[in-house]
Amino acid sequence: MKRKFLEDLGLEKDAIDKIMSENGADIEAAKAEYDALKQERDSLAAQVTERDGQLETLRKSAGENETLTKQIADLQAENLAARQQYESDMKELKLSTAIKLALGDTAQDAELVAGLFDKSKLILSEDGKVTGLEEQLKALKKEKAFLFKEEKTPQQQIKGGKPADGRGTPPVDKKPSEMTYSEMCAYLEANPGAKIE
Repeated sequence: MKRKFLEDLGLEKDAIDKIMSENGADIEAAKAEYDALKQERDSLAAQVTERDGQLETLRKSAGENETLTKQIADLQAENLAARQQYESDMKELKLSTAIKLALGDTAQDAELVAGLFDKSKLILSEDGKVTGLEEQLKALKKEKAFLFKEEKTPQQQIKGGKPADGRGTPPVDKKPSEMTYSEMCAYLEANPGAKIE
């Protein structure tokens, strides 16, 4: 979310700072989760590489011993299967994460909607971008619109106008500083031009 977008909505600097702070916290949480997964992936990849090296050294030192050679071949086959399973699991995790990020909070039930994506048609590139995701999301929104929350069209804001008396104040039960990001957004949509102190 860009600060300019919020400024164009006519929000005051304090409200923009609070919204940007909350948005930044969400982004940092997602980055932390990504970093943890990346570290786990790197650790597992290093373990697999180390095992491959050990097996290769053992195979070379085994010489003509057929039993030992067969055991090594079996271990290498198991290791290859484990690596393929790991790569498959990582791809599945990356695709699932990309789908959930694309859905955001637009779906009524994100888990249910995420299950409707055909992952076999999604292409995951080396840099982590997923091709085909936007097309499937648009098709789902068109074909199964009931699974998604209704998108509110932003109300046109008249610059220079003064809101009617009684509007533009926070709900009695919550102060603006106690509102969550989504409550703040809903409040500002319902009360364009409201001043938040």
